[in-house]
Amino acid sequence: MKKSREYSIRHFYNEVKQQLKLTLLTNEKTMNKSITTPYLNRPGLALSGYFERFSDERIQVLGETEISYLQSLEEDARFERLKELMVYDLPCIIITKGLSAPRELIFLADQYDIPVFSSHLSTNRFYNDLMKHLDSKFAEQITIHGVLVEVFGIGMLITGSAGIGKSECALDLVDRGHRLISDDAVTLRVLDGHIIGQPRTENLYFMEIRGIGLVNIEKMYGIHGVRKTKEVNIQVELMKWEGTESYQRLGLQDEMTDIMGVKIPIIYLPVTPGKNLSVIMELIAMNHSLRSFGYNAADELTQKLNRSIKERSELNYRMENDIDNKKN
Repeated sequence: MKKSREYSIRHFYNEVKQQLKLTLLTNEKTMNKSITTPYLNRPGLALSGYFERFSDERIQVLGETEISYLQSLEEDARFERLKELMVYDLPCIIITKGLSAPRELIFLADQYDIPVFSSHLSTNRFYNDLMKHLDSKFAEQITIHGVLVEVFGIGMLITGSAGIGKSECALDLVDRGHRLISDDAVTLRVLDGHIIGQPRTENLYFMEIRGIGLVNIEKMYGIHGVRKTKEVNIQVELMKWEGTESYQRLGLQDEMTDIMGVKIPIIYLPVTPGKNLSVIMELIAMNHSLRSFGYNAADELTQKLNRSIKERSELNYRMENDIDNKKN
């Protein structure tokens, strides 16, 4: 399920007004617009009258340079330059560093229904923080059926057919001190080449346990038992045990899965009655951590076996030579 490519100004303001120190300078009715791109624009050239390559679909950021330039103009010239800018369907204008907005700007913005905000953050910090927020909002996104938990700091996406025991496994992990991010439906998005998982808003920290119903993990286990987002480091696919299937035994070859163009390790874990899944999940998380530091148990065992075979071969060779020498 792909995310909408529109982000309402009203929603944007309510979400980031504290973080970005935003204040609305225009009438509230101007906020009935939407942001359609994560990119920003500094309209210095447009203010000077050059609109050939003007990115009017972007949020317009006015820093000290732009405000100083506007203040250097005569009142009539400033009004005309700003009017040329306002005829475009701008999503919003944001003035940084707590600089005073020209009266003409606020007047025209109200006339053309373009919201104008002020931020006390420096231009560079504001620019970087806003870009990060918009990148997150406009990142490619899907929602899949599964459970996302954090085990020893590792984000584990648990998938499998309905009724195989994903939620029960996650509940046991939370009871053992680990953390739930989402049950049943996990929203995944790509940020800076990483897969970030989070719950859907409507099922935040609720878990369905067959035979019992819905439980609220945050209410039962406290804030330490949940978290809002987590990078997905590994996927574990729970599968019903089939005697005819061939499962990974030594782990000599890593299997990978592709999620929105990002490859992460995947483990196909057969499930049988009585198997302690939570302990196995902890083992998978610890083993993944060791591998991230360059240690691989299968490689170490292979190297030991190879050394042992080599030593035995050399010993046999020396013994054969000793026997030949005695015969001679």
